[in-house]
Amino acid sequence: MFERLIAYLDSIKARDPAPRTRWEVLLYPGVWALAYHRVAHWLFEADLFFLARLVNHWSRMVTGIDIHPGAKIGRNFFIDHGFIVIGETAEIGDNVTIYQCVTLGGTNPTNGQGGKRHPTIGDDVIIGSGAQVIGPITVGRRARIGANAVVTDEVPEGATMIGLKARSTLVPAEDWVKEFLPYGTPCDDPCAPSRDCVEKLEAELKALRNELDTLRQERESASTKRNGTND
Repeated sequence: MFERLIAYLDSIKARDPAPRTRWEVLLYPGVWALAYHRVAHWLFEADLFFLARLVNHWSRMVTGIDIHPGAKIGRNFFIDHGFIVIGETAEIGDNVTIYQCVTLGGTNPTNGQGGKRHPTIGDDVIIGSGAQVIGPITVGRRARIGANAVVTDEVPEGATMIGLKARSTLVPAEDWVKEFLPYGTPCDDPCAPSRDCVEKLEAELKALRNELDTLRQERESASTKRNGTND
């Protein structure tokens, strides 16, 4: 169990450049919300619905994240910041990342039966802040949902969805992002430029200055020759 916790914290640290240690990750509301949900879901599966709801409401109060006890969530689920709503029949795969203010919402069934009302999220999906994924649709593996997108239709595997109503950017499958890059930057890259990078830039700047001086000298020499010929 301890090893699984360490692996989970490391998976979040690999996707978020902000924390310096695992201890910081333990303070994330998304981590606590998921921990409470595991308890609430166990109670829900045991038909202890009141107790499951009690844990759910406590979790929402202390974390600002509302996950229905009936939702099914896979491994290494990462909620960045919080203020998330996840409905009862939602299903979330492994290594899914959701940013703040996302709703995995349901439709209002017209036949009077609850059934499957919420989306199914495939493995390795990233959902941007403010996005709304509505209804019993499937978001394919490695799909990306852009910030504030409203998704009401099936999302193909590897697609990137943007806009309102969300549409695919039609990025070819061979151009998928194979690894998770928060903000497009590897988490292990330093925030400040390294000394080697600074020295390289200084060397390039010096070479450019020398080249500029040479061009100026050649231009002045050519100008002097023209003036001498005219005299």
